[in-house]
Amino acid sequence: MRCSTTWSRIESPLLYGTRLRALSILTAVTLTAGFGLAFFYAPMDADQGFMQKIFYVHVPLAIVALCGFVFGGIMAIQHLRTGDARYDLRSYVAIHLSLILGAGVLVTGSIWARASWGHWWVWDEPTLVSFLVIFLLYATYQPLRFSIEDPDRQARYASVFAIIAGAFVPLNFLAVRLAQAYTHPRVFATTDGGLPAKMQLPFYLCLIGMALLFATLWKYEMASKNTSAKLRSLRRKLGGDEAIAARGRSAAPSLGTGS
Repeated sequence: MRCSTTWSRIESPLLYGTRLRALSILTAVTLTAGFGLAFFYAPMDADQGFMQKIFYVHVPLAIVALCGFVFGGIMAIQHLRTGDARYDLRSYVAIHLSLILGAGVLVTGSIWARASWGHWWVWDEPTLVSFLVIFLLYATYQPLRFSIEDPDRQARYASVFAIIAGAFVPLNFLAVRLAQAYTHPRVFATTDGGLPAKMQLPFYLCLIGMALLFATLWKYEMASKNTSAKLRSLRRKLGGDEAIAARGRSAAPSLGTGS
């Protein structure tokens, strides 16, 4: 089936804008509660002291970013299977946001490494290095899209990349789990999560908050892109093709403006 990037219809911005305010408030409340418990309720680490609190930002960020990459791959599968370019946009936005969160993971990981080991980066630490490999892999996603001018080919090649890279994420995670040296706390390694009881509630709240943050930002960006496409469609109806500026090469999916 030929994958077309011209939609038969542009999705209504209301599809993604519905209840965004409530979702945003829920995200803010959850993150505030999680970080509050992390700072004032969770016990202080005997070795690392207060700096260990960065764990409640670093690990949830990493988990949500990796899940976002996998979600992008799932949407890419749907795009190739159905030929519906809306799935290409969903995949693109998910990977774009996961890259932003991934940059936060690397920054917080470096700060934690500096505080714990006296170095900004430790190359023999499998968790940090494996995440860097994944981040650099996905860092080629947007340049790949930008290098392909034809929208159909761009969408197909990007989907194939997202699927292959998405399959690499869980394989890489398993490889790290099977490594001999474990420096990071092993979350979810045991039935109790591998965490002391007083650390579990703050951690899970922070994790849920980060997942809600990802969902909120994803819906905001989807609503924004669909609104822009709708405006272009209305301008074309009112003023013809002359009213629409020519679209240059872009890494973002080409949104259809047909009626």
